[in-house]
Amino acid sequence: MAQTINPWKANLTNGLILSLVGIIWSLALYFLDLTFNVTLGYIFLVIQIVVLFLLIKSYRDNSLHGYMTYGQAIGAGVIIVLYSAVIMAIFTYILYAVIDPELTTKKLAFMEEMMLKRGAPEATIEPFMKLQEKWQKPGIQAPVSILGGVFGGTIMCLLIGIFVRKEGNPLIDSTESK
Repeated sequence: MAQTINPWKANLTNGLILSLVGIIWSLALYFLDLTFNVTLGYIFLVIQIVVLFLLIKSYRDNSLHGYMTYGQAIGAGVIIVLYSAVIMAIFTYILYAVIDPELTTKKLAFMEEMMLKRGAPEATIEPFMKLQEKWQKPGIQAPVSILGGVFGGTIMCLLIGIFVRKEGNPLIDSTESK
């Protein structure tokens, strides 16, 4: 009789690992005062893709006996990303509300500076910044980051699934014991 693997249980540890990588990266940038460095954000995106690839592959090899369909890869990846997004949202809330409440002000100043560097007219900067002041509160930012994390993570999983899937012939590669 074939065992059914619960992907939610099997990927909880993977979600914790992905969020731990994100928390360590965020704290390193925070302590180095590089939180808003765009280039390092892109570097973290590459790190996140590599770690997510390794975690999905690990799930395939350890829980699914080395075989995984494209749909299973996407499903496992989305579960991992969902766990990670929730944990990262909690961390983000704690960082912006408890550890450094002034970080929101720094973020708004950075956004305004970037708009000025890009040559945005003053008439558009002021209303945009007023809107951002409302949206950049930790209580709003954390739930929105869950949605953004899951959406971006799903896109990554759609791509990663292409490389992680490994389908065998079910008549030849049976995982049931005879």
